[in-house]
Amino acid sequence: MKRICVFCGSSFGNRPEYRQAATGLGTLLAERGLELVYGGGNVGLMGAVADACMAAGGAVTGVIPKSLLDKEVGHHGLTRLEVVDSMHTRKARMAELADGFIALPGGFGTFEELCEILTWAQLGFHVKPAALLDVAGYYTPLLQMFDRARDEGFVREVHRGLLLADTDPAALLDRMATYQAPAVVKWVEKETQL
Repeated sequence: MKRICVFCGSSFGNRPEYRQAATGLGTLLAERGLELVYGGGNVGLMGAVADACMAAGGAVTGVIPKSLLDKEVGHHGLTRLEVVDSMHTRKARMAELADGFIALPGGFGTFEELCEILTWAQLGFHVKPAALLDVAGYYTPLLQMFDRARDEGFVREVHRGLLLADTDPAALLDRMATYQAPAVVKWVEKETQL
């Protein structure tokens, strides 16, 4: 792995642990020689992870739609800032650049980005690791929902295994580095008539 895409909030959230985790992850990426790819904003956890990575000597590529450049206060202190035409292009470009994905706490946009990456993996569009950094139990309910979807027959066990999760960023990066995508050739079954 050379580049990690981080999905996270454009706000800091209500707990100081979220900001600390973003800063810690940005620093850790730089220390491991991994480039950060992210949404290009200069606010919230987005700005915190980028600033920490840059401060630790890392390389950072931001990808931001022109329509959000001012709203998310595009970060102009990065190694590279790509301005694109749409959210769809942004997500596709970040996925193209990255060798793996980590979600820090965030809102609807973060959830959507993570679920889209998981769906693409489920469909075999990529074999890159996708992970959650579960800060202060933030993602525990989502992980429980994914387990319920598996238990209720909406997600296969092999697909549930597509998402890595940990509370320790170093352990998470270690797991991502040794990740082997499962061989998934079929993701749906036709209903069987009795």
